[in-house]
Amino acid sequence: MALLHTWTGLLFGWLLFAMFATGTAAYFQDEITRWMQPEVTGDADPVTSVEGALRFLEKAAPDAKTWFVTMPDRRSITTQVFWQPAEGRGRRGETSAVLDPSGQEVSARETRGGAFLYRFHFDLHYMPVIWARYLVGIAAMFMLVAILSGVITHKKIFTDFFTLRLGKGQRSWLDAHAVTAVLALPFHLMITFTGLVTLATLYMPWGIDANYASPQTFFDSVSGRAPQVERSGAAAPLAPAGAMMRAASAKWNGAEAGFLSVSNPGDATATVTLTRAPAEAIGSRGETLTFDGTTGRPIGEGQAKGAARQTESVMIGLHAGRFAEWGLRWLYFLSGLGGTIMVGTGLVLWNAKRRARLPDPENPHFGFKLVERLNIAAIAGLGAGIAVYFHSNRLLPLGMTQRAEWEIHSLFLAWAGIALWALIRPIRRAWAETLAVAAVLFLAIPPINAFTTSRGLFASLGNGDWVFVGFDVTMLLIAAGYGCAARKAGLLESRGRSPGAPRIYEGAKA
Repeated sequence: MALLHTWTGLLFGWLLFAMFATGTAAYFQDEITRWMQPEVTGDADPVTSVEGALRFLEKAAPDAKTWFVTMPDRRSITTQVFWQPAEGRGRRGETSAVLDPSGQEVSARETRGGAFLYRFHFDLHYMPVIWARYLVGIAAMFMLVAILSGVITHKKIFTDFFTLRLGKGQRSWLDAHAVTAVLALPFHLMITFTGLVTLATLYMPWGIDANYASPQTFFDSVSGRAPQVERSGAAAPLAPAGAMMRAASAKWNGAEAGFLSVSNPGDATATVTLTRAPAEAIGSRGETLTFDGTTGRPIGEGQAKGAARQTESVMIGLHAGRFAEWGLRWLYFLSGLGGTIMVGTGLVLWNAKRRARLPDPENPHFGFKLVERLNIAAIAGLGAGIAVYFHSNRLLPLGMTQRAEWEIHSLFLAWAGIALWALIRPIRRAWAETLAVAAVLFLAIPPINAFTTSRGLFASLGNGDWVFVGFDVTMLLIAAGYGCAARKAGLLESRGRSPGAPRIYEGAKA
């Protein structure tokens, strides 16, 4: 079990670190997006926003086959609209727009915002999505094995949870690993297993293949999707959206709608389908209610969920955490941060436990040095890259072509730069220098935000803009964390020790 825990944790450890870090940030993806679009201000009323979005769609895509509207909620103030052209070519995201609360297209800087961090934690980047999801799935399976084997291996894990010995080299890293593992152990198990459930039909498609003509037939069956009705050719305006939204809310005991779709808009055969918002319940598969588009009269409900479908809905909802209010959302975030630290300390511990066993600790073999360098690239490099992602949002020219893509490129360029620095510098100095770079980059975010926008930390405090205040304070706290790590690594470097090296190695060197 110890061998299983060690190698399942190591082989995908660097990818798991990135998945945990970006997945943790995704719990505040809407707030990150708001920070990265400082031009968008105000509050959004769902009914007013939806009516404005429908007016926009009537002008932008009057002959579309389908309209889709993602409504604003208490965490976001923009409305996202998608439309499928009448000829039916292409996919849902082929044509889209982001609207402000009045229904006007947002005139804000181009950015992927927090959505990129969310997508990266399971879709990665610069590679086909299907490959990325298989890779992420394998990593998640390894993570589940590592968690379970870790519980079995560490017989005193709960006792060790109450023990944190600082400044003790390898013992300190083991204590930090145990504390962060046990502190949120139920969360780590839940988040790993439910992450696999979210893509279960991709990882285990054989039941679908054996029982359905095609995967799409299966999805149509379980979702109860009605067949598409052809247009009649008779023009007819849509009934008021507000009345349909209020009727749906009453049907769902006060829960609000989060999505609206219109089939055959502008035609007498139009139908409007409302879906409950994910934030209104733990289950992510919200109830649906369909209305006659011209009269606003309810004409059908979504197919009732069976036990398996309901279980899946709850598991996906638990993983995404969209139902969580502020207190629980912060608990999700802190638990995810603990998971990130757990993976990072585990990677460093692998080196720490093996250094003293080397014939010549000063000149380790290639595999050992490779793991050391990859640890720096993962732990310091990803953090520096995310900080640069935020910097580029403020510093790149607003009218730059493919601006959103260059924000993402900047993250990976910074990450690659840290990795290259780790390869060419002595290992002890590389730790201190790269961690210090990450600390400085996070520390610089609030002042750069203040210099480039009117929504700096102190201005936001005065205006009660708590999203911007919370973001800047979080950046300062992360900077402090990296700064403390850099200081510790610098002290070890001055003593001739690598992070995690046991004290016996220091004495042997002396």
